[in-house]
Amino acid sequence: MAPHPDDESIATGELIQQVRQAGGEVQIVLLTNGDNNPWPQRWVERRIRIGADERRRWGERRRAEVARALTQLGVDAQALQPQGWPDMGVTGLLCTALDASVAVIQERLDDFRPTLVALPSLGDRHPDHGAAHVLTRLAVAGREGAPPRMLSYLVHGHDMAGTGRVKLDSSVGLHANKMAALACHGSQMALSGKRMRRLADRAERYHWTRDASPVTESAVLPWRPSPLLQRWLRLTLVDGQGIREWSWRRAPLAMDGQGRYVLHGLDPSVAGPRFAKLHMNLPSPWIFDRWGWCELHGA
Repeated sequence: MAPHPDDESIATGELIQQVRQAGGEVQIVLLTNGDNNPWPQRWVERRIRIGADERRRWGERRRAEVARALTQLGVDAQALQPQGWPDMGVTGLLCTALDASVAVIQERLDDFRPTLVALPSLGDRHPDHGAAHVLTRLAVAGREGAPPRMLSYLVHGHDMAGTGRVKLDSSVGLHANKMAALACHGSQMALSGKRMRRLADRAERYHWTRDASPVTESAVLPWRPSPLLQRWLRLTLVDGQGIREWSWRRAPLAMDGQGRYVLHGLDPSVAGPRFAKLHMNLPSPWIFDRWGWCELHGA
């Protein structure tokens, strides 16, 4: 599950090669074409204004780069499944078209029947990545039969810690070929090559992702936002029942004896994972989430 072109190479370039070497098949579900990428486009094309036609052309260029990167990794270009979702808009799709978005991912899973799914980490600070995790987990939970194993990868944010962490075995050849695949993403390397190489040069680490025990009627939230910010905060809840959203001050919250916020009124009969996101509806040049998503467990 790749939210943008280049995520497949940065996060899973060596995993893809190992699967192919073991005789397995690979499919890349590319959620967006990465077309909302104005600063690299301005740099490469020497232009200031980026309109709809320019964005569409840039997205086509980035999608072609993915195809070349997959060829470098030993994957047929037909394995690429582009969905054309809006770049920087996956969270918006989750909020406005949850069932339809989950159904798209379920259809890809039903067609391919994977035994292993690599998906973005819930803690990834890019909003498209966190939303892709939520949608994929809901899609997996909503299917019949034994679920595939799931490995979460992190691109943006601090390295994952804790239990269930997996470091992929590597070799000089695998890593060199991964970096060659990364170089196929010339539109991104032109302006951000140093940062891209730094991200891809890390050892590939994953977390085994498993659905936790069912949530009870309340769950502890990990955030303690400043009272100065609370008037602008929104809390979003997503599970198999759908999506709900409140302003922070109107959410069904209470504080426990440890000064933690507890979300009440949850339906314990709803099966599958349950997620919450804390965010502010204020314009900002910063694209990354400040708080992001969490998976809810019983209080």
